[in-house]
Amino acid sequence: MMLNRIGLVPLILFLSFLGRSAKAGNYDFVVAQDGSGNFTSIQKAIDACRAFPDNRVVIFVKNGIYKEKLVVPSCNTQLSIIGETSDKTIITCNDYFDKINRGRNSTFYTYTLLVLANDFRLENITVENSAGPVGQAVALHVEGDRCLFRNCHFLGNQDTVYAAGKFSRQYFDHCVIEGTTDFIFGESTALFENCLIHCKSDSYVTAASTPEGKPFGFVFLNCRLTASENAKKVYLGRPWRIYAKVAFLNCEMGSFICPEGWHNWSKPESEKLVVFAEYGNTGLGSSTLRRVSWSLKMSDNEALIYTKEQIFKPFGWEVHTDIKWYN
Repeated sequence: MMLNRIGLVPLILFLSFLGRSAKAGNYDFVVAQDGSGNFTSIQKAIDACRAFPDNRVVIFVKNGIYKEKLVVPSCNTQLSIIGETSDKTIITCNDYFDKINRGRNSTFYTYTLLVLANDFRLENITVENSAGPVGQAVALHVEGDRCLFRNCHFLGNQDTVYAAGKFSRQYFDHCVIEGTTDFIFGESTALFENCLIHCKSDSYVTAASTPEGKPFGFVFLNCRLTASENAKKVYLGRPWRIYAKVAFLNCEMGSFICPEGWHNWSKPESEKLVVFAEYGNTGLGSSTLRRVSWSLKMSDNEALIYTKEQIFKPFGWEVHTDIKWYN
């Protein structure tokens, strides 16, 4: 069923790897639609969690399609939500810009999952905005700091993943993210490692709004970029705000990535301020010979700083932590 949602038959082996089952363990709450757990609703399980706990709280979610619009409030720190299998534990909602109808900022209310808490973890779960190609429709909206997403699928069209928070850091490990326009966007520092990024139409992968002075914005490390048959010209990114920072390192890119690579979003002033960087990428779309002149082709030394330790360590703009939360 999930392959039909993604529309990627060639990715069966990849998704099979990502769909490994979560092992049974000790959980604070279990959610199951058949009534075999503590709750049949994920939101009710979240609401039952202790605020600002001393230790991590873990919710286990059994396979099923959960038609919910979820909020993890800021008081629910140190919360983990773990699905049984990533392709069969599905959270879905179908809100979109015109449906919400809350004015110019309606995009930010269209989420399927909103994470405001720090130290949040999501594993083995699909988060989907099923509204279709009808404009802005967010699947994941995350603002918390030190949030980790592992072995998850984020499915949508325009604006699938909103990685937000001026001082927030987020880590996406072995995830699948699909979309059409600006489907990974926001101001946070976010690392996407060993992820599959699937482009469903001609458009833009990223729309970063990195604040001035931040050392990193969005970093893609060892990722694979794929596309639907109708996607022939895809840009790696464009600047939502003029200090946008995006880097692709050691990623595989298909021929659908346009030779220019990047777009200025009709903001010529951004060309002197953005950092759109590439290093060590492979595939027919990775050639930098015809990239826009204002993008960065990193040297070996420049690429050395793009490690988890460097990306997530403090640079004077965030609260210090010695915890390697991304492990």
